Amino acid sequence: MGTITLRHPAVAGQFYPRNPKALLADVQSYLSPAAEPVRALGCVVPHAGYVYSGHVAGAVYAHLDIPEPCIVMCPNHTGLGHPLSIMSHGAWETPLGVAPVDSELARALLERFPVLIDDADAHRKEHAIEVQLPFLLAKQPNFRFVPIAIGTRQYEALEGLGRAIADVVSALGERALVLASSDMNHYESDAITRVKDQKAIEKILALDPSGLYEVVTSENISMCGYGPTVAMLTAAKRLGATKAELVKYATSGDVSGDRDMVVGYAGMVVR
Repeated sequence: MGTITLRHPAVAGQFYPRNPKALLADVQSYLSPAAEPVRALGCVVPHAGYVYSGHVAGAVYAHLDIPEPCIVMCPNHTGLGHPLSIMSHGAWETPLGVAPVDSELARALLERFPVLIDDADAHRKEHAIEVQLPFLLAKQPNFRFVPIAIGTRQYEALEGLGRAIADVVSALGERALVLASSDMNHYESDAITRVKDQKAIEKILALDPSGLYEVVTSENISMCGYGPTVAMLTAAKRLGATKAELVKYATSGDVSGDRDMVVGYAGMVVR
């Protein structure tokens, strides 16, 4: 064993509390009321600061029976690293403990889909996976995961990644969750955002990855994680998904009161 790659939190104290007690209290408040947990194949979860989207993320996690292995995909907001970046070893430090990378699953994915590049740089300052980890650790203490940051807009690459994930997960011999971290439309009025987001949500509910890609592109919907969501839907369908549900929808305006310039948040479960 070489030295372990430990990724330190980039946004603790900004997007969520750095203090473990305060963080756990926040996470638990967002996870209530508890729902009957379902065994999902995939989900879409927002990644803004907890004050804005924590209640939507929590509603999704409250619905999920989280398995130990997860594949967690996010958009690459920083522009650092390779457009399809995986971390295949090491661990991510959080105020609630350390989340280990599932090296075996990561290596299987790299083998199955060589377009992926093992690149920790893309992950170092990226917030969109980091903000999910406190929820995942709170719900599943034995949680381990494969982080993937997606900077490509090519449909073939996103679909190929989804197919590879499905193949690797079905060969795994245990259940895994495929998670897409995404916010919805950005920085338009509340009214416009709700209309645009509804169009994208309808495609996700229809389990239609190419339809989602088309509507986001043609309607100019600034959903940052449509790439991860296309890959997740592709994987979930191959793994036998038959339905998706919208658990909760909100905009930042619901919290801030500012309806002129909002970000949309959708929490969705695919099973």
